[in-house]
Amino acid sequence: MKRSLGICLLVFSALIGLGTAIRCYTCKDYTASCTKQDCSYENACLTLNERGGMTYRQCLKYSDCVYSRLGPMFPQASNFTFKCCDSDLCNSAPSSAASSLIGLLTSLAVMWWCVH
Repeated sequence: MKRSLGICLLVFSALIGLGTAIRCYTCKDYTASCTKQDCSYENACLTLNERGGMTYRQCLKYSDCVYSRLGPMFPQASNFTFKCCDSDLCNSAPSSAASSLIGLLTSLAVMWWCVH
């Protein structure tokens, strides 16, 4: 029983991650072919969309995630929307939501298996 519980905790920890720093996608393009970057603990993942233009994804200090600070940082983007988030690879393209759901369902299945 103790061995089974230990294995379950190990697997669950590997699935959710224990680090305090996050990883973000980093790119500047129309196609969102991005790389993964390790960010510092004080960072968030930014997705900034120019209206009718580029999409920027990168690590950014969470305190800079306000419109008034982003404007001077991206002077080429005069009209934009943005989103900052604080979980691993949360600034991905919308199609990756399926992989996040799969990860969540896998975590729940492992926890259910460990309890029963």
